[in-house]
Amino acid sequence: MKQLLLCIAILGWAWQGQAQSEFSSKFKAIPVGKFPIAPKKAAEPKKVAPTNSDIPSIKTPNVFDSPEAQFTKPAPAKSYQLGQTNTFSMIQKNEFIKPGGEVEARLNKKEDDPGEMEYRRNQNLGDFRIKSNKARVMYRDAAAVDGDHIRVYLNDKVIERFVSLESAFKGFEIVLEKGFNKIDFEALNQGNSGPNTAEFRVYDDKGSLISASQWNLGTGFKATILLVKE
Repeated sequence: MKQLLLCIAILGWAWQGQAQSEFSSKFKAIPVGKFPIAPKKAAEPKKVAPTNSDIPSIKTPNVFDSPEAQFTKPAPAKSYQLGQTNTFSMIQKNEFIKPGGEVEARLNKKEDDPGEMEYRRNQNLGDFRIKSNKARVMYRDAAAVDGDHIRVYLNDKVIERFVSLESAFKGFEIVLEKGFNKIDFEALNQGNSGPNTAEFRVYDDKGSLISASQWNLGTGFKATILLVKE
């Protein structure tokens, strides 16, 4: 009996060994794949909370705590309303004239006379060269004697303060400076018959006539003659 069991055991072992050999011949192992090795993560720096000594404290001011920050509501713009008087006007007003007077004054305003405008300017009587040391200036009213008055300047200095123009010639003698000698005749008024009118003549020290002309001036304007001593 023992021998039978031994034979059965030997046969079982032999069959088992053959089966394992056959299975190992049919089995093929799968090779291990080559995968890239993941890099190691660098360690993150450790965060350190800032301290009060590192950062200066900043305090935001509260504008509403300041007394200067009191805002006032802007006053509404005035607008025209029904029932109110409109005081705006493009016409210059005089508070003491009758209503509508400013329009009436504009309509009745007279335009300047073109003839008078011609006299309301300064008049240049010319410039003349002279070799003598002295000059004699004579003048008279060029029209009817009507009360014309003048003032005479030499180089912007008054030499005759008040002169009445008459029918006869009268005048003055001046010592000429080398160079320019400017003579101005200023009209102090306008006579009864229009502008200030005069006839004038200029002579050298030998009595030779240098210039002869006339002026027609409005009040406050000047007639100028220039004598150039060589």
